[in-house]
Amino acid sequence: MSPSPGVETATLADIDELLAFWAIAGENDARPSDSASVVEALLNRDPEAVLVVRAASRIVGTVIAGWDGWRAHLYRLVVHPDHRRQGIARVLLDAAEARLRALGAGRFDAMVLEGNDLGASAWAARGYAPQPEWRRWVRSAR
Repeated sequence: MSPSPGVETATLADIDELLAFWAIAGENDARPSDSASVVEALLNRDPEAVLVVRAASRIVGTVIAGWDGWRAHLYRLVVHPDHRRQGIARVLLDAAEARLRALGAGRFDAMVLEGNDLGASAWAARGYAPQPEWRRWVRSAR
């Protein structure tokens, strides 16, 4: 088994690469379009929120570990199709959960679209389960 890949925090210099990576490797159904200004705002507010794994200097995995001071949210867990089944998601989640736990989180929640079977199986393998008594409600801010 090869050594675990290192996890880094994304920087403002990574924004264009993050957007391109999510466009090809992420599930993007029912999601508002990502933009450089939104990712920049996230990184300016919480510089350690976006965790990445690189291979050959390119991003091959991400997770956003968001903390609002009360709740811990995990989203954008994405691994490039050419790098799946190598433990990258596990390493990212180890780092994300450790970060959020250190900030005071007592529970983690993950955003997973209905019908995203690949995502659901990854989260389930980690011990996450749907919470049937809750339904997410959304409204555009624009």
